[in-house]
Amino acid sequence: MDPGTAHEQSAGGGADGGDAGRPSSRTHQPRTAELAAWRSFLRAHASVVRRLEADLLRVHGLSLGVYDVLVQLVEAPDRRLRMTDLADAVLLSRSGLTRLVDRMVRDGYVRREPDPGDARGVWAVLTPAGFERLKTASATHLDGVGRYVVDRLEPDELASWGTACSKIAGDDLPAPPALS
Repeated sequence: MDPGTAHEQSAGGGADGGDAGRPSSRTHQPRTAELAAWRSFLRAHASVVRRLEADLLRVHGLSLGVYDVLVQLVEAPDRRLRMTDLADAVLLSRSGLTRLVDRMVRDGYVRREPDPGDARGVWAVLTPAGFERLKTASATHLDGVGRYVVDRLEPDELASWGTACSKIAGDDLPAPPALS
């Protein structure tokens, strides 16, 4: 028996055509071309992130993580987010975000405020200094996004890539339940 066939049958696929427990009908071991695409994605992501961070550090002395927190806050209602929501938005662990926000509070970019509706809740709030820091750094960041991504792709490639990334990110799926 082919290993891919055994995997499909154990996952609920096979002769009966069932798909119980599978997110899609394509349940199989990735083939060489698929793994090559995956590795290309990883290399591209790492390369772009390294370049964007290097630009921000060189020009503004600002890490990409700090920049990302500033962006999330400027786009949030009233320029504030609960720390748990901010951690989800920037894909950091709660402890990692706490350390980052500690530094940002020290630098005057963010302040913490208690949540009046939840004694355990804390809001991260963008300060005017944080907003100015973001305004100053955004031209460098957006220039890098243009040079490292947008300018390297044809318009149809960029549109397809955006659609594919949205699918991978699960933008069409319901949000996972919050962890307590």
